[in-house]
Amino acid sequence: MADSFLELLEVLTDSSAILDRCWQVRQSNHEPVIRFDRPTDTLPVSLTAGACALRCAHCNGVYLQHMHTLDETADASAPSVLISGGCDSSGRVPVNPAQLARIAQLKKRGQRLNWHVGFLDESEIRQIASLVDLVSFDIVGDQETAREVYGLNVTFADYLRTFDMLRAYVPTVAHITVGLRAGKLSGELIALDALAQRQVQDVVLLVLIPTPGTAYADCPPPALVDVLEVFSAARLRLPQARLYLGCMRPHGDYRQACDELAIRSGFNVVVNPLRPSILLAEQLGLEVRYGAECCALN
Repeated sequence: MADSFLELLEVLTDSSAILDRCWQVRQSNHEPVIRFDRPTDTLPVSLTAGACALRCAHCNGVYLQHMHTLDETADASAPSVLISGGCDSSGRVPVNPAQLARIAQLKKRGQRLNWHVGFLDESEIRQIASLVDLVSFDIVGDQETAREVYGLNVTFADYLRTFDMLRAYVPTVAHITVGLRAGKLSGELIALDALAQRQVQDVVLLVLIPTPGTAYADCPPPALVDVLEVFSAARLRLPQARLYLGCMRPHGDYRQACDELAIRSGFNVVVNPLRPSILLAEQLGLEVRYGAECCALN
């Protein structure tokens, strides 16, 4: 049996009481339905191709290599598009007028647009607001983590200020990565508290993938007990919110362990689940539904 499953069994044994509380909260606040998304109908686009000024410790531009260019959307029939890319030195995903014109054509064709914008300012979000169906915004609850991972001198207050500003103009969904700082917890619970105070209705949780070609390539993934701490805190502190386990998390047995913790913690959506996750949801009495676009858009 893989180490991740041995760890999972230990976590489940030691944490049955907290998982029972999470499940009770789910039953009291949500219908007995879970959605499993495989976002094949959302086309991921990078506005910067493979370029990124930050070369973040967890990514280093690796994930940009798997995205399409804006030129490749001309004949794309996907019902939705993720507009993303590398960041400039201030942590924003830059978009120029020519790109805006191309994106406007996507919107005109009826394609829904999920934007990853980073630290746009208010004048910039006004420019693109009519082209936005949703903004996905990463929140980091620890200043030192933002500096180490992104090389940005920004505070948690800066993240919240930008998040609140974005929400004033467009639907915005917060994303929190568990173990973003080399696999260790560093501000995730603080971020959840701030979202609870704002009574947000949707939160996407991700889990660090130690990725070859990055500064964190040799780091272990977050301990499952830490994953459970964040997952359970999300459900208990945001009882009415829809919780999503997003696409970014390690593969293999570790992914299956994460999926099980998310389902037992009362999450509403899991992206790209393994087959045992579907069976577990059915065993727990949940009605399984499926989606084919970026999870926050469904």
